[in-house]
Amino acid sequence: MTTSTPGRVLLVARRPGAYPTIGDALAEASDNAVITIEGGEYAETAELTGLRVTLAAADGATVVVDGRGADRPVFRTTGGTLVLEGIEILAGDASAIHADDTELTVRRCTVSGGRGPAIAIRGLTAFTVTGSVISAAEQGILVDGSPGRIENTTVEDVTGDGITLGQGADPVVTGCTVTGCGLRGVYVYQYARPSIENCVISRTGHEGIAVAHHGVPVIERCTVTDTRGPGIAFASGCGGEISACRVTNTAEPGIAIAEGATPKVSEAADPGTAGDSALDEMLAELDAMIGLPEVKEEVRALVDELQVNEWRRRAGLPVGAAGHHLIFAGAPGTGKTTVARIYGKLLKALGVLPIGEFREVSRRDLVGQYIGHTAEKTATVFEEAKGGVLFIDEAYTLTRLAGSGGDFGQEAIDTLVPLMEDHRDEVAVIVAGYTDEMVDFLAANPGLASRFGKTIEFENYNPAELLAIFGRMAAAGDYELDPGAAPVLTDHFRRVSGDVNFGNARDARLLFEKARTAQSQRLRLMGRMPALEELRGLHVADVEAAIAR
Repeated sequence: MTTSTPGRVLLVARRPGAYPTIGDALAEASDNAVITIEGGEYAETAELTGLRVTLAAADGATVVVDGRGADRPVFRTTGGTLVLEGIEILAGDASAIHADDTELTVRRCTVSGGRGPAIAIRGLTAFTVTGSVISAAEQGILVDGSPGRIENTTVEDVTGDGITLGQGADPVVTGCTVTGCGLRGVYVYQYARPSIENCVISRTGHEGIAVAHHGVPVIERCTVTDTRGPGIAFASGCGGEISACRVTNTAEPGIAIAEGATPKVSEAADPGTAGDSALDEMLAELDAMIGLPEVKEEVRALVDELQVNEWRRRAGLPVGAAGHHLIFAGAPGTGKTTVARIYGKLLKALGVLPIGEFREVSRRDLVGQYIGHTAEKTATVFEEAKGGVLFIDEAYTLTRLAGSGGDFGQEAIDTLVPLMEDHRDEVAVIVAGYTDEMVDFLAANPGLASRFGKTIEFENYNPAELLAIFGRMAAAGDYELDPGAAPVLTDHFRRVSGDVNFGNARDARLLFEKARTAQSQRLRLMGRMPALEELRGLHVADVEAAIAR
């Protein structure tokens, strides 16, 4: 271990014998120099490479470093060590502080304004941000790959994310307040492994804490409240821990864990408005779907009936036989598969089905190639679906070639009918397809219609709902949709929604993918690496190009 040699002490002040500007002092500073700055406003920026230096406001002084007239960071440093203490930093068209592989310390500073992150820290060198306030920026603090600490710091009133931790970064974020963010309060992504403890996150446009792209945070003793999205959300492939957290007044579910995510949630965690049971979480997931008011009402009515039946059973009262088989009728892309998945989870949460697993099949999974083969395949699929939901999409195709002599779809129907009756308490069969074609499907076997307790009609999405679906897809992909694209999309959805083959949300997804492609082509033609906001931005031109394809 080496001991650094104390450097010079230099004074920046508006008086004889002192350095008139910070830049003048830096030009003559040696390693480990301490530059003390007397009160005043200093309209300048600084770029440091490999220098070890401390910039500190004099005792009791108000020091403002104003870089608003520049298109570069107020402080940009590569390598070395930079300590900023007690300084107010005003950024212009770039970050306030941009540090690459620098041992950075920001202590008791106020940082505001700027494009992109107010403080951007990259590399493998440890850093510390403590006792500071970051506000009125596009983003708060960005940490890519670096270890270190963010403590007792406030990030407020930023248009994007409050604190972003990525590229394997593993800092400790403790005692911080993150509030008034247009997007997420804390965003953990790309294998980041931070510890987030004793923090308060509130008033966010999306999730309070969002974890994506294999992030593995440890979240302890945090309060998340008043968020437009879920309080804490884990995407598929992410892990970590949540313990002793309080989540209140957020979108439901308060703690959202996607299929394929593996965080450990301790019993001490308080999911707040997410509810006290899996049933509440599943109903919240249903409510979070765009549109479908009649469908939601129908499913909730089924849940109410099943819940009361369960209460009667526990009380020793008689309960009538009840099957769980349903018909989902409507056009493609109206959410039938998603609702069927939720229905299976609801049945499990109610204790009606033991597993609640979802098995989706189509004609090819049930129909064989020779006499007797179809019955065998259908019975095997049914057996494997026991304890959960068997979802047969486009069920009407089983009758399309009936009577032709070379089709065995009718055999699949005839096999299903007795199985659905004999095992009505062990499985939920949901058949889905166009409304008119499902009428023909029910007529294929005299006993088929009686096996289903209810038909739920899925209406087409209206243009406003399709716009919301498109926007949700963009947000999920971390894109920022230009508000000017809204009327363009609405007009497009109004034109195409009357087509016979219109695919509702499927068409919205296809259009979104085309818009992404158009954005990629536009950015490629720039001839340079796009900035973060450019990578996230979906422009009106991208949407118009997608519609024209």
